[in-house]
This record gives sequence, C-alpha cells and structure tokens, in this order.
Amino acid sequence: MSSSPNQANPARRFATALLAYVLRGGFSFPGGHRPPAGHMVAESFAGVGVAASLDPAADDYVMDRLRETGICHVRLDFTYGDAAGPAGRLLERLLAADFRVTLHLLQPFEQARKLESAEATEVRQEWQRFVVATLDRYGDRADIIEVGSTVNRRRWAGYTLAGFLSMWDIAWQEVRARGLTLAGPSVTDFEPPWSVGLLALLRDQGQLPDLHADNLFSERSTEPERFDQKILGLRLAWLPRINLVKKARLLQRIGVDFGVPRLISPAAFWTLPRIERLLPDSEEKQADYLARYLVLCAASGALERAWWGPLICHREGLIDDGVVQYPALERITHYASVTGALADFRVRPALQALRAFAERIPGCRYAGRLNVGEGLEVHAFRSATQLIHAVWTINGRAAAMMDIYQDADLEAADYCSRDGEPLSEAPTLASEAPIYLSWAPDRQVGIKSGAVVLKGLVIHRHIPGKTHFYFRENGWQGVLLARNAAEARLLLQHIHPERIGAPPRDAILRHARNAVWTIADPRAEGAKLVVKQPVKMHLHKKFLDGFKPSKGLRSWSGSSELLRRHVGVAPPVAYFEKAGDDTLTQNYYLCEYVSADFAVREMFAAYARGETFFHGVNEADAYRQLSDFLHVLHGRGIRFRDLSGGNILIRQGADNELSFYLIDTGRIHAFNRPLTIGSRLSDLVRACNKLHQQGREQFMQMYMARLGERFRWAHRLRFATYDMKVSLKRNVGRQGFKRLVKHLRQREG
Repeated sequence: MSSSPNQANPARRFATALLAYVLRGGFSFPGGHRPPAGHMVAESFAGVGVAASLDPAADDYVMDRLRETGICHVRLDFTYGDAAGPAGRLLERLLAADFRVTLHLLQPFEQARKLESAEATEVRQEWQRFVVATLDRYGDRADIIEVGSTVNRRRWAGYTLAGFLSMWDIAWQEVRARGLTLAGPSVTDFEPPWSVGLLALLRDQGQLPDLHADNLFSERSTEPERFDQKILGLRLAWLPRINLVKKARLLQRIGVDFGVPRLISPAAFWTLPRIERLLPDSEEKQADYLARYLVLCAASGALERAWWGPLICHREGLIDDGVVQYPALERITHYASVTGALADFRVRPALQALRAFAERIPGCRYAGRLNVGEGLEVHAFRSATQLIHAVWTINGRAAAMMDIYQDADLEAADYCSRDGEPLSEAPTLASEAPIYLSWAPDRQVGIKSGAVVLKGLVIHRHIPGKTHFYFRENGWQGVLLARNAAEARLLLQHIHPERIGAPPRDAILRHARNAVWTIADPRAEGAKLVVKQPVKMHLHKKFLDGFKPSKGLRSWSGSSELLRRHVGVAPPVAYFEKAGDDTLTQNYYLCEYVSADFAVREMFAAYARGETFFHGVNEADAYRQLSDFLHVLHGRGIRFRDLSGGNILIRQGADNELSFYLIDTGRIHAFNRPLTIGSRLSDLVRACNKLHQQGREQFMQMYMARLGERFRWAHRLRFATYDMKVSLKRNVGRQGFKRLVKHLRQREG
C-alpha cells in the first residue's frame, strides 16, 4: 500500500474531507424528499441475505423459497473456514443453480481489532490468504464481491479507520487483479458523514469501489415514508424533510461527488422486537414495512439494489426458525448461520410481500408519485404489460378509494393485496398495508387533486378475518367492520343511520349528554350491539367540538387505536356521521356488547370500605393485575384522558384472572412512543380517585416498580392536586350547584 497522508492520520483526513463537504453545501438537497420520475427499476433490484444450516436439507429449503419468491439475487456472508463448512456447501449449491451471488467477505471481529497491534503483520497476511483463496475459488462465478461490514460500528466490526484501510487495501488489490466487481465500504444506517469520510479516504488511496454500498436502514422512523425525527427531533422533522427517498438520493449524490455513482443497499430490515414495543401485530407490520420500504427505494431512482437482510432467523427474518436466542454479533455485521431446525421453519407474511414486489416492480419504469400531500402514497410504475399503482397510507390511517380515483378507473382496475393475492372485492379504503392496482399498459390513470387521508379516522387494518368498508350515501359517511361485503350489507340493512331511530326506553344504558342503548346484532342470534349518540350539547362544548371530528368518529378512532395496540376494548362495528351537521348530534358509534362482571370503580369502592376481597379477588392481586394492564396501555403510547374506574370493565376468569376492557374511548391521545411519567400520572390520578390512601400507595408502588421507579412525594402531589380539583367541582362547581338547587327545593316542599 502506497504511503499517503491519510495513512499516517486517517482521522484528520476524514474530518477535513467532511468539513469541506459540509462547507460547500454537500448535504443540502432541497426537494430531495420527492422522488424523480422516468428511471428504470433494475431487474436485480430485489434480493435477500442467505445463510447455511448444519442440516444440508436446509439448502434445498432455502432455494425452493427463493424460487417461489422469484428472487435470483442473494447475498452470502463468508469468513475464515467457511469454504470447508456449511456456508461453502450452500455457496456451491447456489452457484450451480444459477443464483446471482454477492459474496460478502468478512474478517473476524478479533482479527479486525488486531490490525493496529503487534500482531498486525500476521493478521494482514492471514486476511490476504483468505481473500486470495476465496477469489481464486469463487471469484469468477460471483456476481459481486463485497468488502466491509458495519464499518461505522467499531463495537460490531472491530475496525479503527487505519485498520479498515489496511484491510481494504489488501482486498482491493486482489479484486482488481482479477477484474471483479467490488462493493463497499458498507456503512450501516443513514450516516452520511461516514460515507463522505470513507469515500474521501478511499479516493485519496486510489482504491474506490465499483459500487457504493450502504445498508440503508429506515427503522428508527418507524415508518419508511416518515421524516426522520431522530435528526432534529419530532417537532422539527419537517424542516430538513429527510425521509427514505431523500436519504437514498443524498447517499447516491455523495457517491457521485467522490467518483462512485452506483449505489446499492445490500441489507436492511426492521426487527420484530422493535415493532412490538408499540404494535403487537409485528409480523404484519414487518410485511407492511418491507413493501413500503422497497417501493420507496425503487421510486428514489438512487439505488440499483435494495435487499432485505436475513432470509431465515427469528428476530428479523422473512422466515422464522424458532430460535429466540440472538447471536453475540449482530446479524447486520455477520449473518453467519441458520441455527433452527428445519421442522420449525415458518414463513412470515413479509416473504409473501417480497414476492409480490419482486413479481411487479423490478424492470418497470417509474412514472412518479401521483399525490402531493403527506400521509397517503400513490406511486406509479409502467412495464410493457401493465400499468401498476402501489397505494398505501401511514400507519393507522385510511383514505377512501373514491377520493383517490375516478369511478371508471376503479371499475377497470385489477386489485392485489400487499402479499400478491388477487382481491375478489374491490377495496373501499387504502390503508397501511399496500395494495397494487393494475391496468392495461396504455391506459392513462390519474388521481383526484384532493386525494388525502380521511380526517380523524383511525383503523386497525390487521384484524384477522375482518375488512373495513367505507360508506358514503345521502349525506352520511362512515365505516363498517365486517368479514366480507355480504356481511357489511347485512349490517347496513339494520344499522343504517336512517334506520337506527331514537333509543327505545327499555334498552337505554345511559341518557345524559350521550344516549347509549342496545340493539340486536343481525349477525348472531341473541347477540347485541351498543349504540352511542350525542343528544345534548352545552353551548361552550358545541363551540369547541365544532373544531373536532364528530363524537362518533372519535369513539371509533379511539377504540381502533386500542385494538391496534392489543389493549382490551369493546370491538367496534361501525360509525356514521352526517356531513355538514351543525347540531353535532347526527353521528353514531356502534360496538359489540361486552358483558362485564364488574368495573374497577366497584372494586376500588369495596377495598376503600375495608374489604380485603372482592368477588373472591384479594386486594393485592387486583392491584397487581390492574397495574400490569395500565403499564401495557401506557407503554404502548396510549393516554386515555378519561380513565375513571367506571370506564375500566372487568371480566373474571379462572383462578381469578382479570381481563380488562376500556369503554368511552373518544378522548384518547395516541403516541408512537411510551408515555412520559407525567402523562401516565394524568391517567392514574383519575383511575385511583375512588381508592383509599393505603390502597393507592400499594397500587402506585406496584405500577412505578414496573418502570424501575419509586412512588415519590412529587407523584403524590399530583394525586392531592387532583383530589382537590374533584372536591371543588363537586362542592362548588356545576355538581355542587345542582345539589344546592335540589336542597332548596326539598326545603320548599
């Protein structure tokens, strides 16, 4: 390796190059968040990482799943000793079957750490022997040779800057001597300062790769189309407008600036535990994420390839191998092996989502993002055989298909699900799970200028066996949740807002500001539905609520947010609202009737009277189970805002196991992160208002212990303040005034 200034002090050259790039505005990219139209999506765009198992039969399984998915491009991590082991066996099988292999050469972590030690000469020689032997054996049969792995994570890869340059020099010389295609340096995640610094160092050495490789993760944004809130924070994320498209385009432009215009992302994924922090439907969300991620990467025009990480593993694989234990080294650094038994392999929805994408998008010309606003995504691709639109919304939201497309285009379209399954019934809503619409290749299909997500509407897209049906008729609009269109029609025959009528006196559950009553459920004999309608609106509330969604919609969306996060709630069935209703009372919310054994209010009142058991449940056990439930509620980002004991219903099961269900869900605030302690306390002071002081202490100590905290004096002050507020309201406020009037009338009588 020839001597150069960056070898003597690569960190200084790295910093100098980065500073120069920043000062000349290299990271400025106005409008970069919008994808350009007109580029071709490479045939090799979709691929996946593979690894070998000790069981040779797993090789056949891997190749069969790849063929079913339509994937012929794979990435295989390869390190010392692999040629004589399972990885070498799988590699030969893949090459013999004409799969296009990116061979990712890896230096072991402990060896990488020694590149600046007294053993450096021996370590470099061993690395060179491995590279020479591997390239001589497989080089001319591999599609790409990739070198470098998570080099910006020293705790994973083991490299200092000088150590990386030493390793790269050996590999570059050997790859170039054989005329092979080289990819690197394989920075992980979107960290453009690392891309700038490393490419500057490699350019100065005269050792640039043919392909600029960056593992372009987007998982920290939770949704691939969102602006990255980790850069300037959630509130200022709109300012730099750095979404996945802009990340890809910026990395590609950095490569152009340093002489490597071709960009690939060899591996990226979203781990299921990260998803499950908020959304328990982790496998469905993984599939949603994969489809949306790949469409956006294809739309960016910056990437030649955007490949998923591991095909088979429990934490982030497209196929679950059933092994929960994670290896010591991150799989993004080294996907070393498949450790599970073949009999335990289970295909996840994300593999089907990859198949659906791979069958449709690679080889197409990108025709552009057709909508303008945020929250809805409509991307068009055109091939020789069809025009394809990929349509979806951000998580939890929905858009009416009739608001996006003309009726004639909807009638002429063929529909496929995210997983590539033909849809026999045309969807009425676009949701977080992408759908593919297709037409004849010469058809011109635009979208309506006002296409946006439906204001205030939240849906839980992944309810097994259920579909959302959008309803708009005679000035009414709403959503029904049903198994199919036939069941939706059956429901409408009985619960159409023009047929619900006034609440019957014998079925009324509550009649104050809202009327709540029951009606027969037409889907099952003996079952009931609960109907809720606002009937009384005080003047100030009418003014304030005029700026909000209708009460019916708020109740629907609150319940849907709870369902999305697997928190117990009465299952929603429908909501309806009259467009332009100035009275704010022409709206309905319907849910299934949940028969409860008792409410938290009754249970707390019993313990406050000194009883140690309620319905056979001892006080400590009740507090423990309720604190666990509320910890999950808050940990999944739900601030209920009306968490009184009467709004928490309880079913008592075997062994006194309590199941909790929330009602009166219209005031919920939902966040994509766990609640702060302050927000949690705002809920808990309401829930514990009827609880005696000793019980409150016991309950709160259990709850705070789940957070690794103690119940402190500052927390107790919040409870005392709320108790005072409630007391004043009862004795001085509206309730106190009503009691005074009642007392005076009794005296007059």
